[in-house]
Amino acid sequence: MPIPRTPPRVLTVAGSDSGGGAGIQADLKTMLALGTHGMSVVTAVTAQNSLGVQGAWPLPAEVVRAQFRSVVDDIGVQAVKTGMLASAELVETVAELLTDVAAPVVVDPVGISKHGDALLAASALDAVRTKLLPVATVATPNLDEVAWLTGVRVASEADLPRAADAVLAYGPRWVLVKGGHLEGDAVDLLTDGTEAHWLRAPRHDNRHTHGTGCTLASAIAAGLARGDSVPDAVTAAKSYVTGAIAAGFPLGAGIGPVRHGWSFP
Repeated sequence: MPIPRTPPRVLTVAGSDSGGGAGIQADLKTMLALGTHGMSVVTAVTAQNSLGVQGAWPLPAEVVRAQFRSVVDDIGVQAVKTGMLASAELVETVAELLTDVAAPVVVDPVGISKHGDALLAASALDAVRTKLLPVATVATPNLDEVAWLTGVRVASEADLPRAADAVLAYGPRWVLVKGGHLEGDAVDLLTDGTEAHWLRAPRHDNRHTHGTGCTLASAIAAGLARGDSVPDAVTAAKSYVTGAIAAGFPLGAGIGPVRHGWSFP
């Protein structure tokens, strides 16, 4: 029998969502659905369900560092996605680790949960700006995260280029500003400051959207691990997450998750 081919390897560095809709759990489901091998570095443990986050406990920096070195030094990675990093110390630790990785990095600058719960200490803002964003191949902030990072508030689609420029000033090669909170179609802007790609999708009338940001960033990382260009990876990821949102399902008493395996038979 021939030796099976190893799929592209993607590493997520993020927090655990005990409800399974976001965080590490959503990342690994997305990576599997898109034909890649997902690996994980857990940065924090949360007690979380469809109603919100009841508690969060960051792991020590040495535990995060040990997980990262264990995976990267033996298995290697072809793309990395970061999510919830919880504290300034963890942001700085992860940013330092990523400087030695040649693979593309997708940074989802997670600040708050879908329910409005804080997932990153306020003291970590400067570290995200000066340490983490400069190592990003693609940063994927939503409108609240853009305002938190830059002070730029987006009220309409016309504001998206100004928001993107403000994020690019901190050093990522590309930024995807997610305009999903605006009215009308779900429109995002991907740009490196030179070329711009406007990505549009119909808005689905489905409240079960928990994990959307994690899923999109992980889908982009999966595309990059397969060798896609940034625009191609983001376009494919947008299509995948749009389908996952349309198929989102009720779970518990609150907001249910997107369906990561929506394209499976």
